[in-house]
Amino acid sequence: MSPESPGNELAQAASAYLRSAAHQPIDWREWGDAAFAQARQQDKPILLDIGAVWCHWCHVMDRESYENAEVARIINESFIPVKVDRDERPDIDARYQTAVSALTGQGGWPLTAFLTPDGQPFYGGTYFPPDDRADRPGMKRLLEAIAHNYRAHREQIHDSAAKIAEAVSQAERFEEGPGAANEDVVKAIGENIGDMFDAQYGGFGQAPKFPHPSALDLLLDAYLQTHQERLLTIVTTTLEHMGRGGVYDQIGGGFHRYSVDERWIVPHFEKMSYDNAGLLGNYLRAYQLTGNEFFREIAQGILSFVENVLSHPEAGFYASQDADYSPDDDGDYFTWTQDELHAVLDEREARVAALYYQIDPQGEMYHNPAKNVLFIDQPLDAIAARLQLGEAEVAAILGRARQKMFDARAKRPTPFVDKTIYVGWNGMMISALLEAYRVLDVEGARDRALATLNMLVAKAYDPSKGMFHSLVDGAPRIEGLLEDQVFIIAALLDAFEVTGTRFYFDRALELMEITLRRFWDGEAGGFFDTAQDLTDRHGSLTMQRKPFQDSPTPAANAVAALVLDRLDGLADREDFGAKAEATLALFAPKAVQYGLFAATYGLALIHHLRVPVDIVVVGRAADERTSDLLRAAYQARRAGKHVFAFDPRVVHERELPGGFAATLPDLPFDGGPVALVCEGSTCHPPVQTPAALRELLAPAPA
Repeated sequence: MSPESPGNELAQAASAYLRSAAHQPIDWREWGDAAFAQARQQDKPILLDIGAVWCHWCHVMDRESYENAEVARIINESFIPVKVDRDERPDIDARYQTAVSALTGQGGWPLTAFLTPDGQPFYGGTYFPPDDRADRPGMKRLLEAIAHNYRAHREQIHDSAAKIAEAVSQAERFEEGPGAANEDVVKAIGENIGDMFDAQYGGFGQAPKFPHPSALDLLLDAYLQTHQERLLTIVTTTLEHMGRGGVYDQIGGGFHRYSVDERWIVPHFEKMSYDNAGLLGNYLRAYQLTGNEFFREIAQGILSFVENVLSHPEAGFYASQDADYSPDDDGDYFTWTQDELHAVLDEREARVAALYYQIDPQGEMYHNPAKNVLFIDQPLDAIAARLQLGEAEVAAILGRARQKMFDARAKRPTPFVDKTIYVGWNGMMISALLEAYRVLDVEGARDRALATLNMLVAKAYDPSKGMFHSLVDGAPRIEGLLEDQVFIIAALLDAFEVTGTRFYFDRALELMEITLRRFWDGEAGGFFDTAQDLTDRHGSLTMQRKPFQDSPTPAANAVAALVLDRLDGLADREDFGAKAEATLALFAPKAVQYGLFAATYGLALIHHLRVPVDIVVVGRAADERTSDLLRAAYQARRAGKHVFAFDPRVVHERELPGGFAATLPDLPFDGGPVALVCEGSTCHPPVQTPAALRELLAPAPA
């Protein structure tokens, strides 16, 4: 470090990614007033590094470049270095990803950006090795060239940065005026998704392949409305190939972030909580529609991974599991050599496992060719025929082998788990676990979801500002973004449906009011990703942004429209419905262009246009007849339905919101459970048996 520098301050950072750089010989700063003030005072450009604790190439660049003494010397002499965790500050990451992509056509992590002292980008890229390589310029040469150019051409660089900032801000605006937000838009988005479908291996587009949970949900919704078999085929083909591929952890459950190949075989091994929340919902809904036991097994595998790896002992869900345990490793925890297999299994178990998971002498990993990614290669009946064994016996052998492999793997050096509790991602997981309760009757999933929601409201909620963005060691950090507000509102409404507890509805309504006050654009409509009264407006944060596309989580504006419409129906708040309509109209002119990445928008729009179906079951939870009615309601194949469970006491004491308060107390309740189905403002006569309820909810012919 330079003798005049204050030293590397990251040892005290809350972010695990930032703390991992505390030992580096670079005078790293966290994003904030002090770093920008120093850059302006010394008139030095800012080197901005954005990465994540789960990012393999971030760790590689840290080791190769940022731990290099000569690289550190150049940085400390000529730059103000600032390091940002993309999970902790997705608002910063989104803006600079857009800018660097516009400048260079590159994006992803690590993101390396060079900024003027006021934070405007003028150059960038991703991974840079310390010295030149055939395909990439070296960090030393790049740093020296940029430092020289900044000293020699400061004014031109500032002018160029200002023009870049203006161009990027235009790309993030939706100023064409409201468009026709109608079913044609939803249909066009669905057709775009269908056109990208890979009929051979499932998924959308070619390699690399990412999961797109919102797209699958949109297709399932469209199938329920139209009964077009191709829509269901796209979903089931994708889920089957993903579930059988290496992108799914065949031993420990849960999905890795994406696959580098079109067959879903070789993944990037990090596991994100938001991916697993979205995919859990996909597999649950596909199982409910098809009865395919494989989908149920994958859903249970995700639940197992979440419980074993991502769950705080009391409440809350951790952010991610790293891909590796060191920069030299690339998925070694998750992959197997034949020798490793034979070390833990007997001969017959090893034979079955090797056939089932295609464990060969030559594996798939470039850094260690003996390492195999596990994926389902052959069905059990084919293995049984080959080994001349019964299929049930092969299944039993495989079950024993998998358990032994799981136990042996647990003794390996384990990839780091980021125990930060991100509020928005927790909201997604809460909703997914409540869906697991509805579809699979997993009471433990419901209980953990509710415990987490209660904890977040107690610790991460400020009645004047809304939800914070994260909890670190139980303490709230960083003012929340739009996504934190709307994902928690959705979770609160889901909890209200499952429990009938007024507390969840009241908090959802309260939080929506705060969100409108702080994030709503009163002039053009739609929501900004950061609160308008936010004071931390350095660099590209001065640019207002309305998140519209699903990348990587569902678009916050679309989720906002969804929860506004849900609250409109529950609270008799037509102003909420009007704001949902204004939000959807704002993005309609560009929605079709985004296609696959506008899937959540498509869901929000079709829910806004469709007559809602509300199913209310009133009965005591301990009464098996209540459970039977709820089961029939949950299993009904109706798009966009919402099922509410109320205890009779809640109804009699009128602890109900909006329209429910006017209709439910008049139900003919004689002590036995009763179900009421309302389609829009029209309610059918109440019924008391599952058969009668199923008949009411039978889908109309397409």
